[in-house]
Amino acid sequence: MFLPANVSRWLITVIAVAMSAFHLYVAFVGPPDAYVMRGLHLAFALGMAFLILCGFNGKADRPSIFDLALMAVAVAAALYPMLNLDYIINRMYYVDDPILTDYIFGIALIVMVLEATRRATGWALPITAMCFLAYALTAGNQSIGIVLDQLYLTTEGIFGIPLYVSATYVMLFILFGAFVERSGAGQLFMDFALALAGYSAGGPAKVAVITSCMFGTVSGSAVANVMTTGTFTIPLMKRTGYRPAFAGAVEAVASTGGQLMPPIMGAAAFVMAEFLGTSYLTVATFAILPAVLYYVAVFMAVHFEAKRIGLRGLPRADLPRAGQVLKERGHLFLPLVLIIAVLLAGYSTSLSALIGIVSVVPTTWLRSSTRRTFTPMAIIEALESGARNTLIVALACACAGIVIGVITLTGLGLDFTSVVIALSQNSMILALVLTMIAGIILGMGLPTTPAYIVQVALLVPALVKLGVMVEAAHLFVLYFAVLSAITPPVAMAVYAANGLSGASLMESSWAAVKLGLTGYVIPFMFVFGPSLLLMGEWTDVLRTAVTATVGVTCLAAGLHKYFIGPLRIWERVALLVVAFLLIDPKLVTDLIGAAILGFTIASQLLYKPTWRDDMEPAPARAPATDQPKGG
Repeated sequence: MFLPANVSRWLITVIAVAMSAFHLYVAFVGPPDAYVMRGLHLAFALGMAFLILCGFNGKADRPSIFDLALMAVAVAAALYPMLNLDYIINRMYYVDDPILTDYIFGIALIVMVLEATRRATGWALPITAMCFLAYALTAGNQSIGIVLDQLYLTTEGIFGIPLYVSATYVMLFILFGAFVERSGAGQLFMDFALALAGYSAGGPAKVAVITSCMFGTVSGSAVANVMTTGTFTIPLMKRTGYRPAFAGAVEAVASTGGQLMPPIMGAAAFVMAEFLGTSYLTVATFAILPAVLYYVAVFMAVHFEAKRIGLRGLPRADLPRAGQVLKERGHLFLPLVLIIAVLLAGYSTSLSALIGIVSVVPTTWLRSSTRRTFTPMAIIEALESGARNTLIVALACACAGIVIGVITLTGLGLDFTSVVIALSQNSMILALVLTMIAGIILGMGLPTTPAYIVQVALLVPALVKLGVMVEAAHLFVLYFAVLSAITPPVAMAVYAANGLSGASLMESSWAAVKLGLTGYVIPFMFVFGPSLLLMGEWTDVLRTAVTATVGVTCLAAGLHKYFIGPLRIWERVALLVVAFLLIDPKLVTDLIGAAILGFTIASQLLYKPTWRDDMEPAPARAPATDQPKGG
């Protein structure tokens, strides 16, 4: 027996809107007790999960009686600690034995979190959590009561830091993203990127990079970014001469970087701020220069590839004009500016997100072109969309809480640190490589946030013990959790892009790795040169920023066989050597790299007559329906 479709749809909308409204209210009046805040957040997420992800495979069109029963059990188990708050607060955990109802509701919640997460993300994360549970009960020598105490009756397990961050920060920023998307800012990003770069060599690919970077600041999801901007950029790149595999790779790599780009990074960045005991603004500050380097490298790779294969930009007549775009829609940037201003003024992350959300609707009233964007129904749809988009993050954070709870209870993190140090033989570079491999493997099976959380518990302590700055260690593991989205064989962002490009999966995957290769190098750069994290003297920061920018540009040129002109083999080798010399922050390596670069540039200029510019095709012309003409 199934719930009628209209009833199911109505129920989902009511729960989703109620969830968004609750979080907006809390952001305004302040958070309640931890169990109330986190319990309600999880209850909302579990309730929606069993209504939306119906059936065993999570793909049925409407919930059955069985799904409704699971929903009731899950919601009751999530609310049990909140409804028995005095008992939970006054009992002595690890000393007072759990009572029968604790066992019933605790076991029920663990099972429901595992099942809901399986439906939302697949088997990888639930299996990981079950392996840790099995370890705690066997090799960890912990009783069921103690494990249950840790995971359910304290804020060290399911209701721990990951769920706290999801409930406090992530929900609000995802909701902000939903409102911004409804405001028409996506079209603003696209038109603005077309106006800036559409006419240059390989313009459509550069548009994909710029648009994905801007959209990534408000979406925080690589796959969502691909499916939003890629529907326009990938067909446009294919029509202007790019191979389907390369077109999909550009969109996948550019979209993946959105999780690393301030002012609004992916959900894991908010978890990082909590683990580091610092503000989100601080995390965004030391993440900004590496993120800029990432996009500079991708942008230059696209440019060099376009020049190498002879692609020109789109005709200016077919492109919007920057002035006209800003005149018609530029005001939609204001909510982002407000969020940054509130953060810089020293207010809380939650308040900045709330102000950003509240500002979106009145901002659309500033111009007639966007004044009718938000009808009452559109606001309800934005509230629902924000809650739906939070679903996977909330469930992943709850499931990751099981892993963190077991690691904390059993001391497994300390054991793992000893293993990593022993395997690396106290070599920092070897430990970093091992961590990179582990991070990519974890990220292949887990969403970014739980992949980062597991690495923080298991790998970061080893890096810190070997001398890596704690901020650099956290950002290092975050990068590889993010880059797993473009790393074969499991590259979710590439999968999403392939659905739009129609290219071979492996061809697209390796094209993405080549395009994003600098992203794999940047974490090593800021580990050995913390000035890239804007730490230290400003002179060191400036020198490191300049040499690193030149280094990643040389790396992109060497990989794509083009610099000022086509590269001969020895020039490619020289530029790759320059790249790795400039990546090292030492002055000596910078001077040697600069000398080799100067010699290579001279060689390129002397052999200019051999370049084949006359073989470039005529400019590609995009259909007029693809983008508005400038006014």
